[in-house]
Amino acid sequence: METLARARAETDALFRLVRPDSLYERPIPERHRIIFYRGHLEAFDWNLIGHALDRPPIDAALDRLFAFGIDPPPGELPNDQPSDWPSTDVVERYCGRVREALDTIDIPEQLLNVAVEHRLMHAETFAYILHQLPYQRKVGAGAQWTWAGGAPRSPRMVEVPAGAARLGRTDSEGFGWDNEFQAHIENVPAFAIARHKVTNGEYLEFVRQGAAVPFFWAERNGDYFYRGMWSEIPLPLDWPAYVTYDEAAAYARWRGMRLPTEAEWHRAACGSSVSRNVDFASWDPIPVDEGDDGIQQMIGNGWEWTSTVFAPFPGFKPFPFYPNYSEPFFDGRHIVLKGASPRTAACFLRASFRNWFRPSYPYLYATFRLVES
Repeated sequence: METLARARAETDALFRLVRPDSLYERPIPERHRIIFYRGHLEAFDWNLIGHALDRPPIDAALDRLFAFGIDPPPGELPNDQPSDWPSTDVVERYCGRVREALDTIDIPEQLLNVAVEHRLMHAETFAYILHQLPYQRKVGAGAQWTWAGGAPRSPRMVEVPAGAARLGRTDSEGFGWDNEFQAHIENVPAFAIARHKVTNGEYLEFVRQGAAVPFFWAERNGDYFYRGMWSEIPLPLDWPAYVTYDEAAAYARWRGMRLPTEAEWHRAACGSSVSRNVDFASWDPIPVDEGDDGIQQMIGNGWEWTSTVFAPFPGFKPFPFYPNYSEPFFDGRHIVLKGASPRTAACFLRASFRNWFRPSYPYLYATFRLVES
């Protein structure tokens, strides 16, 4: 239960960054209002653990209301109003009752791992939701930066010889989500991969050739800025560019290259060290070349888009207690990301973990690097 307590502390701290009069805001049109996430974390835990252990509902209506997030197709946005949601007092009482009930239960290890990792996933997704909340609605807005601008980095490719890539994990390796199983080997032909993630400075060249300005940038009178968590700053040219899959793929084509497959990413990342910019280390990126020699920051400082459509591995079996975690997204419309972002918890740094999003989704901390055959 200590791991669950630490995860609760992480998400509780995030909600304290929202001004009380802003809990019913919807910073991202495709997502629920903030108040949903306050109730969802506890409802998920109870719906998972309480149901599995045959416990009665805490509050049947709220258990259902806060059960599921949303991932609407483009153009199909939610239209609920703040008045459609319970008051903050009702939600807080519900959350307290759930925690009090759970803290008396001896939770099976697998369910505890699911509850902890689900909550820490939301610690990241809620961070990028909070990122889009107007500065004046966040506690701590206008915080001072220690950033100093750097120069753009020169691209450099690293040769990766042909060989085997191991994807996934086995039951004996401990907890993983259903889509991480089963471990298997893919043979990968030789290729070359960029030593660094594509930087803002490199992507700026693409923008100046007519590409759209990325979502995390702002442009005024020909000057470009990065929209940070707490304030805008002049665009850091040596930071990785946060972009959508569609933007990353277009840039790669413009450069005459492509994005790596999931197997190529594994082949290149084998033996890589972890960037210091993970596990809630920072709200924003760091320069792309901070780290050891070799292929840098494969794990950390921004998720990396692959070219692989999210699909099951051979031998996939959905969790019987959470059948909708992966399977609904094997729809050909979600792309695999690998690595980690500054707001990714340490438990997700295992090589087998797979992230996935729609190719046009602009809000997450997603970077990319180039490969060529």
